[in-house]
Amino acid sequence: MITNFKQIEVLFKEIDTVMHNKIKVYAIGGAVLLEQGLKVTTKDIDVVVETKNEFIELQHSLQKTGFKPQIPGKEYSRMNLSQLFQKGDFRIDLFEKKICGRFSLSKGMMERARKVLSLDHIEVYLCSNEDVFLFKTMTDRDGDLTDCESIVSAAVDWDIIINELKSQIKKSKQDVWITWVGERLDILEDRGMVIPIMDELNTLRNKFFDDFEKRHLSS
Repeated sequence: MITNFKQIEVLFKEIDTVMHNKIKVYAIGGAVLLEQGLKVTTKDIDVVVETKNEFIELQHSLQKTGFKPQIPGKEYSRMNLSQLFQKGDFRIDLFEKKICGRFSLSKGMMERARKVLSLDHIEVYLCSNEDVFLFKTMTDRDGDLTDCESIVSAAVDWDIIINELKSQIKKSKQDVWITWVGERLDILEDRGMVIPIMDELNTLRNKFFDDFEKRHLSS
């Protein structure tokens, strides 16, 4: 388990020493919450890079510093991981551009991200709480719903969340994961969380089901 964001900084400094090209890395999971004190430990460092070249550079550098590729377990079934690496207490979930197969690293996400580390080759950015929340509503991993509750307790801009969600659906033209997000938000509502965007989300979800039924009937 990782208990301090400094451990993550030390890790990236080690990786930086074996790199040859400059890359930007966007953290979009527990590491973001750990840095803010919204989470006391994390076992996953979820990172996404924008390009194939950056992915290859980081992949090779992780292996040079002792990370080993791992086979994702069933809790990663929805995530469509590009690669998972493990070394001791560190487990890095590495995505190339697309997260969970459909959720892309967008211009808005990159603009909202905050740079926390600038090394010779690596710049590390932390995605916004809104984007981390959206990411965590698409997974089946233990603890991600609890993380969502922690994020909301620190305040989020719900308009950013619903607008990014709509933008992702429009961009991907694959909107089945609106049902995943809806399922997770239903659970959070049942736990007592007030979610101001539920009416809009239900409209999107109902449209998906209506369209699906029409396609099914016409086939």
